[in-house]
Amino acid sequence: MASKHPSKASSKAVSKTQAKPETKAARNTTGDTFFGWDGEVLVLNVLGKPSASKDAIGKPKGTQLKISVTAAPKDGKATDYMVRFLAPLFGVAVADIEVVFGQENVNKQLRIRAPKKLPAVFSDAAPLAD
Repeated sequence: MASKHPSKASSKAVSKTQAKPETKAARNTTGDTFFGWDGEVLVLNVLGKPSASKDAIGKPKGTQLKISVTAAPKDGKATDYMVRFLAPLFGVAVADIEVVFGQENVNKQLRIRAPKKLPAVFSDAAPLAD
């Protein structure tokens, strides 16, 4: 029994070590702004507002972009609705938007593959992305 216990501990240590760098890389891609580029992928930090009076892209708040949607926050459905709302605004298919984290949270990160257009809020912050 004693020989089984140390091997479990060592495999856990390896798993934790491998998972940490991946998580940090995904969260730090945007730096001090609400968005950043990873090749042709736009990484977007979002502060979501479900059950809003209208669907809208708001102003940046720190390192997040405020996005309001009319959908209720139930089982991640507001996030799914948000992705469907954003797809045409970025000129991409819904399948081109990945929710990295925050499916059931107001704080989320999206990865938008090869956006064909950017909403106006990005023009003010564009020099920060370089």
